[in-house]
Amino acid sequence: MELEKGVHRWIVDISEWNPSPNYFSFAMSFLPQHEHSSITRFFKMEDRKRALVSRLLQYALIHQVLGIPYNEIVIRRTAEGKPYLLYLERSQECDKLKLELPNFNFNASHHGDFVAIASEPICLVGLDVVSQTIPEKESVEEFIQSFSSYFSSLEWFNIINAGSSRQILSEFYRYWSVKEAFVKAIGDGVGYKLDTIEFHHKNWENIFVKVDGKELEDWRFWHLELEKDHVASIARGHPMYATSSYKTTLNRTKFNDEEYNLGLHLPNARFIFRKVEDLFPSNGTGRVPPC
Repeated sequence: MELEKGVHRWIVDISEWNPSPNYFSFAMSFLPQHEHSSITRFFKMEDRKRALVSRLLQYALIHQVLGIPYNEIVIRRTAEGKPYLLYLERSQECDKLKLELPNFNFNASHHGDFVAIASEPICLVGLDVVSQTIPEKESVEEFIQSFSSYFSSLEWFNIINAGSSRQILSEFYRYWSVKEAFVKAIGDGVGYKLDTIEFHHKNWENIFVKVDGKELEDWRFWHLELEKDHVASIARGHPMYATSSYKTTLNRTKFNDEEYNLGLHLPNARFIFRKVEDLFPSNGTGRVPPC
């Protein structure tokens, strides 16, 4: 099925990549100049690596799926900061891509050791990766208490009754991750009232969401346990729920039931681990990497 070509899940373990300053600059050189300041503005190298790899993932995925050369890829961001591909109306090839993958969109996330990206051909996609960090200067209960207003009463009950302190923390991160995936899918920002989103599940399978008490039936969610005590959540949903600014970037927001269900029920691809070097253009544009 042509649509399945648009479903991808890639992930990079940045803890395994320790570039020299010269090599880091070499990797960054594959990105447009305007992307560089969003990477170098970070002081810590770990944060710079996350920012760089996140952007390389976006360019590499678009190149592989749509065949657009790196130097012709244009990524913009909405007012809320949601990245999207700006199609340049230049050729019949562009029209062909829009027919095959009518709503191709993507979402990246990074936390801890992992940077990841997910894409979909019809549905909105949201991805959130979380490192289940154990608080050092306060107890688990004290740490999560400051976030209690972001959860419904049912979710909070499930969190605080999950078992041991470690189990409570894990349940907290799972709920947080899936909420973030939903908000990122629709293109909203930090102002979204997370307590109005209530997730239901059976041992984190068969996940569904209610917003303001109403179940959204045209959404699907997955929760994934990653390596090294990280978790990830993926949201797949209808474009009609996108924010107004994000809707303007989408090729289509209206689908009949048959069309939409094709996208909603596509298999959820497994994460494929990539190395940073896998994200460079295959020809390297003739550049020789420094030592």
